[in-house]
Amino acid sequence: MAQQIADRRDVDFVLHEQLNVGELSKHQRFSEFNKKTVDLIVSEARNLAIKEILPTFKQGDEEGCRLENGEVFVPESFKRAYELYNEGEWLAMTEDAEFGGQGMPRTVAMAAGDYFNGANYAFMMYPGLTHGAALLVEAFGTERQKKLYLKNMFTGKWTGTMLLTEPEAGSDVGNLSTSAVKNPDGTYTITGSKIFISAGEHDLVANIVHPVLARIEGAPAGTKGISLFLVPKYRVNEDASLGERNDVVCTGIEHKMGINGNATCSLTLGGKGQCIGELLGEENKGMRAMFLMMNEARLLVGMQGFGCASASYMNAVNYARKRVQGKNLLQMMDPEAPAVPIIQHPDIRRMLLSMKAYVEGMRSLLYYTGCLSDQIAIADDEAEIVKLQGIMDFLIPICKGYVTDRAFEVCSTGVQVYGGYGFIKEYPQEQLLRDCRITLIYEGTNGIQAMDLLGRKLGMNNGKPILDLMGEIQKVIEQAKGLESTKAQATRFEKALNRLGEVAMHLGTMVVSPKVMSAFAFAYPFMEAAGDVVMGWMLLWRSVIAAQKLEKGTKKKDTAFYEGQMKTMQYFMEAVIPVTMGKMNAITASSDAVVEISEDAFGGK
Repeated sequence: MAQQIADRRDVDFVLHEQLNVGELSKHQRFSEFNKKTVDLIVSEARNLAIKEILPTFKQGDEEGCRLENGEVFVPESFKRAYELYNEGEWLAMTEDAEFGGQGMPRTVAMAAGDYFNGANYAFMMYPGLTHGAALLVEAFGTERQKKLYLKNMFTGKWTGTMLLTEPEAGSDVGNLSTSAVKNPDGTYTITGSKIFISAGEHDLVANIVHPVLARIEGAPAGTKGISLFLVPKYRVNEDASLGERNDVVCTGIEHKMGINGNATCSLTLGGKGQCIGELLGEENKGMRAMFLMMNEARLLVGMQGFGCASASYMNAVNYARKRVQGKNLLQMMDPEAPAVPIIQHPDIRRMLLSMKAYVEGMRSLLYYTGCLSDQIAIADDEAEIVKLQGIMDFLIPICKGYVTDRAFEVCSTGVQVYGGYGFIKEYPQEQLLRDCRITLIYEGTNGIQAMDLLGRKLGMNNGKPILDLMGEIQKVIEQAKGLESTKAQATRFEKALNRLGEVAMHLGTMVVSPKVMSAFAFAYPFMEAAGDVVMGWMLLWRSVIAAQKLEKGTKKKDTAFYEGQMKTMQYFMEAVIPVTMGKMNAITASSDAVVEISEDAFGGK
């Protein structure tokens, strides 16, 4: 059975019926991207993903990467796929043509990324990290640095990374020990070690550009004293040609649970005292600069997890239609009754509907977050820009944390639908589960995302972002209350939205009280509750569109799709949101058990 990636009907629904992406072409910035052009772009992305990238999925996992004498070799199949990906100019879809980009809306790029990441996100990490690294050069680089690096990176001729993590520092980036000493010519000599560096060394391209966090000699301790440097694998001459090899050495690659096609490296910088880097941006402002890439990367990680979930669901629903096993429950006592496809069994249908709800809700959320970027790009009212940016900032930890949690859950359910076959390597479900797992960990663990949501985003700008978000959700609720077929569910969901507001106020008060530790013990449940409400919003929004289409009358082939939207929303409101309400009740009860239990009481000795 052929592996699947994404439902094109659903992709089109989000782009054109939910977000009306074609409307962006009315603005000068996106004038080229009308509906016809958008559909062509998505079709081309789908073709490349299915024909060229998807075949590397299993091959990359089985072959993996290998390290020989400091050089890393990627799976052989990646090379053709990478060449074709670059030929299509997919790496810099949203960037200016001046540097090799296509200038398309981020919403459209999200749809292309839906297919690419669903096909093999271990492969997509090579261009994906490159895009983020190039954004740093674009935002903080000097004119000279932009001239030397940007086009080479945005066209995929060179790749990029992100060098943050160190053996002792981990998620505590402020505790890093990599140092930088200024040279007479204005460059810096970098010394240190970095670990868990995705795509840190490989043979896909001639040069790899490393943005590196380090502390200049004498700089303040903690994050306040961190600067950002450009450290290429090969030094770059003034004419952009490659010079001598820099003192950056790969000392090992990790053997991992998943994403085996991506080289996860340990790098030593300045082992011979000759690692030369250039300051990128201002001294001691490295963390502020890196957050630009980290937000981009966190949205990308959400897409990676989602890509696995989408593929797992597509595989599962098609498998369930074809896998014949057991009688229909209504015919169990009939000895002559035939076996039926497992999609007829209630428990399989329950699993599939749960997967469907999360996959479709996550697709809408991720595309919507990309659409916020597009709206910001064309807005000319400063207050509107601040509002949109605030909503996007609030949603980022949900897009990374909540989405990858639910994506892993979907992938696990996808294994379960296959039964024993889901557990063996002959089928893709087990690899999707393994590949998905890291998305809950890197680019800030999901616990860190929850802390960010509670500690930074909730109180940001005096709580305006969450109030603005709730206002957008309320608009959809009011629309749904105006339709007979969605009125009851909208009224039910409104109670959950109001309850979330109460919970947010409760935790916001606790954060600035002596019970701050207990507040953060509930940061994760708060992220889950907020994520459930956002999912409910997206599914209700979808159902409003579907209900309107069904009321007006629609083509026969679309009727099942729209009716599916209604039932998916009904399932979520009746089976998931009540659990969310219970979770929010537990948060407001604010048990102190987590912070009061002694370390010895955990046992384990």
